[in-house]
Amino acid sequence: MKHLNKTAMAIAVAHLGMMSGAAWAQTTAADKPPVEPAEAKVVVVSGQRAALQSAQKIKQNADEIVDSINADDIGKLPDRSVTEVLQRVVGVTIDRSMAGDPQHYAVEGSGVAIRGLNYVRSELNGRDSFSANGARSLSFEDVPPELMAGVDVYKNPSAEQIEGAISGLVNLRTAMPFDYKGFRGAVSGQMSYSTLRKGKATPSTSLLLSDRWATPFGEFGLLVDFAKSQSDTRTDNFQVEPYYPRDDLVPGRTVWVPKGVTWRTMEFERERKGQYAAAQWRPNRDLTASLTYFKSSYENSWNEQAMLMSHATPFDIKVANGVYAPNGALLSGTLSDPDHSGINLNPDRRISSRDSSTTDIALNVQWRINQDWTVRNDFQRIRARTESLDSDVATGLRLPKQGLDLTGGLPKLTFDDADRAYIANPANYYWAYTMEHLDRSTASNNVWKTDFQRSFDHPVLRDVRFGVRFTDRKSDTRTSNPSYNWQPITQPWMLGWDIPNLAFLSDPRFAGGARVHPFNNFFNGDASVPAAVFPADALALGYPDSYQKLHEYHTVLCQERVAAQGGGTCDPWKKASFGTDPSENNNVQEKTKAFYTQLRFGFDDLKYPVDGNLGVRYVKTDMTAAGYTVFKPNMPAIPAGAAVTGVAIPNIGAIASAADFRNSYNNLLPSLNLRLKGTDGWQFRLALAKAISRPDFNKLQAYNSLSQVVNSSSNPTTGAVNIDNVSLTGEAYGNPMLRPTKSTQLDLTAEWYFAPGGSLTFALFNKRLKDIVVDQLVSVELPDTAGTMHSFAVTSPVNGAKGRANGFEVAYQQYYDSVPDWLKGIGLQASFTYVDSKRDLYNPVYSAYCSGSADGKVNLNLNINGCDTDGRVFGNLPLQGLSKRSGNLSLMYDRGPVSARVAYNWRSRNLQAVNTFGARGTDGKDTNPASPTFGATNLAWGLPLWAEAYGQVDASIFYKITEKLSIGLEAQNLNDVKFRQTMDQHIGNLNHTWFKTGPRYTAQLHYTF
Repeated sequence: MKHLNKTAMAIAVAHLGMMSGAAWAQTTAADKPPVEPAEAKVVVVSGQRAALQSAQKIKQNADEIVDSINADDIGKLPDRSVTEVLQRVVGVTIDRSMAGDPQHYAVEGSGVAIRGLNYVRSELNGRDSFSANGARSLSFEDVPPELMAGVDVYKNPSAEQIEGAISGLVNLRTAMPFDYKGFRGAVSGQMSYSTLRKGKATPSTSLLLSDRWATPFGEFGLLVDFAKSQSDTRTDNFQVEPYYPRDDLVPGRTVWVPKGVTWRTMEFERERKGQYAAAQWRPNRDLTASLTYFKSSYENSWNEQAMLMSHATPFDIKVANGVYAPNGALLSGTLSDPDHSGINLNPDRRISSRDSSTTDIALNVQWRINQDWTVRNDFQRIRARTESLDSDVATGLRLPKQGLDLTGGLPKLTFDDADRAYIANPANYYWAYTMEHLDRSTASNNVWKTDFQRSFDHPVLRDVRFGVRFTDRKSDTRTSNPSYNWQPITQPWMLGWDIPNLAFLSDPRFAGGARVHPFNNFFNGDASVPAAVFPADALALGYPDSYQKLHEYHTVLCQERVAAQGGGTCDPWKKASFGTDPSENNNVQEKTKAFYTQLRFGFDDLKYPVDGNLGVRYVKTDMTAAGYTVFKPNMPAIPAGAAVTGVAIPNIGAIASAADFRNSYNNLLPSLNLRLKGTDGWQFRLALAKAISRPDFNKLQAYNSLSQVVNSSSNPTTGAVNIDNVSLTGEAYGNPMLRPTKSTQLDLTAEWYFAPGGSLTFALFNKRLKDIVVDQLVSVELPDTAGTMHSFAVTSPVNGAKGRANGFEVAYQQYYDSVPDWLKGIGLQASFTYVDSKRDLYNPVYSAYCSGSADGKVNLNLNINGCDTDGRVFGNLPLQGLSKRSGNLSLMYDRGPVSARVAYNWRSRNLQAVNTFGARGTDGKDTNPASPTFGATNLAWGLPLWAEAYGQVDASIFYKITEKLSIGLEAQNLNDVKFRQTMDQHIGNLNHTWFKTGPRYTAQLHYTF
């Protein structure tokens, strides 16, 4: 019996060959005999039905548990981005917020999780692929879907697969010239329109050309594929600020009042380009060589006008006509703060741009030495780069009052005519601040892989495979210093000691450079907000010269204060820079050496045939990180001759030293995949494996900042100085000694393939995780001048937790042929996933109350458990980004020239972040009865932020004018759903943010030749 090489890559390529009519199959005792050619009926299946059948064959015949989506024609995946494609796969969810930034919405989605976990590895044609963002996988939303022939999601590993995917592996497949019998070509054009953004429709184009030739030197094939797309969208946003406990507003009752409601509009523009070329050469039937080139690049920018809250006195806000819920939360009323001239807002003009690319060149040579032995050599070189400028300029406004009603589906803001005139008048604004961020990063990997396969003519043994893989990967991430350089121009808290008054635009010296933004068509007309005054675009775009001019306003006012007070200094503005501090650089090199062996077997003569593979993978990882340690002693001022008592102060000299860190570890990863074939299309799978996921490179930065705080007191009578205590602390930007997170996982499936393209499948999974990376306290030793070691308590990422993720998946798909004629062509695709998870810290961090005013990661209790505005801690939070339930439902139609689909994608609520921007501050109230600062209002707090359940309807319809020419219309977010975030407070889960982006439509024309 002749068997196929069914590695993850070979499965994808083999089934892609179905597009050219190649039939790859494996005969078993349970197979039905072939129909005689004279009796055969030729049924041509095309469109999305053919794509569904092809994807089903991949799933049914794979050695591993895999789900696939195939293009129904050349360059025609069914969604506008790879991220949107992935959300259709059972068990896969996508994040609707921008990566690492819950305050901004990602229209096409961002991060991908498989079965609730984000330990996802990405491949391009079976090879590692990644972006230069400090992580280990691709940003899927930045890959042109027009270049893809299909997407495969592997949910359990085998030994021959590259290590690194605990939750799953996403393999992006492109076409090869030998996939087609001869010349093939395709060209498409699209125009997309956003109902909220309005304006002109944006174009997208793609072109694919492929051919193959027979020559005296063998058969040659060449394929080229180009894609370019432009996407312009808009998002409107309301945000209710966190609530503060107030016992001075309603006699005998504590009520909870926010600072107010803010609003913003963000416009997003992205240009994405893809270039792909593949060449194949087959000099004879036993030797095939291929060379591929892939480049994905994109330029995106987003800009916003945002009314950001910056009020510093929440406990002084007055409430008129207040109505409160039974839990004490404000429902409606009018907010004001006359003691501080109004509620302080910063109208923010922010423009962020990013330019990124990933380039992959790969050479593969496959040689069939004889009928038993095959060897494959693979060489890959991948380079990725990215750079960004994020520029933010803000004016300031002290709002006299704000009426709000929070009882409806959206916040309702009330301003009278005088309020609106006040908000639209530039004379009432002052110049507030600037903030810039820059980053420049590169990543690379050189890979050599060799695989051997020995096939057997044996009733049980199919083949044995073994191979080696060597990689040399580098990641160089550089951020500006400071990373986000927030610098005030004039702020209310600077009055008196730094400046005599604010830089109002009404002052001729500071006038100009601002404009009124009207917020037209806000929430597509569902809401109304007043026009406000924002910095002109040129100020945000003109960095650094525009920043320098704005900060000269501060210098003018500061010098007035110096002249009036007869002394003082005025520090000039300093822009963020590169190359001035080692903390900017995260330079990591990682080399791996892997060996695997895997035996494939099959018991075909059993009543219920069993086949599978058993293997083990060994991998050794050697990592080097460029490190730096900084310590600056902080000594109290002790008068000359004064007696010193109390705790001794260590005499540790200042340190600023570079030292590389080296970390090596090895992992043994066994795996077993079994499949039992029943009758009538039934089959069952059992998969057992160990897997790892290495920490992201942004967690490996080897920079330690150590500090010494000395608390002292003086005796006013004797002049003696007592050293009360000495605190040795620090913060690690990363930890180069991290080890991988490990998983032991079990998968069970029951699969029924009852028709071409028809199936019902069920899967149970259980993943047991250990060495999850969390922030904890570690000890770092430094010697004093006498050589005595002293321990610094340093907050650092460590392998500090264990956990689990278990659940089930069920999926069904079918086209209904046994129906009345007028219903033929109707199909249904549905799936549902349930995931339950838990994380336990090795060293639990919990205290009933938060303490201190530090809101950085040094405040472990705050960052792990979350803390309310009254100091009380939450704790017992789930894994971030994990929805317990998710599902897909698609109604399909495919008959004659018409192919259509209506798809609904849904996921339940999930924890997005804890202590993140917009839901954190340092103005909380200390209500801890045992605290020495009880009643103070300078406590650091940070709330758990949740993404609520979200379901979106998308649709498409295509019509074949001829066999080669088709037209189509696609629509996203037809139900015009709003994305909503909530925040936990001790009075309940409260509405925080609403995002609206509106429906989007794309018309397209597709021609194959």
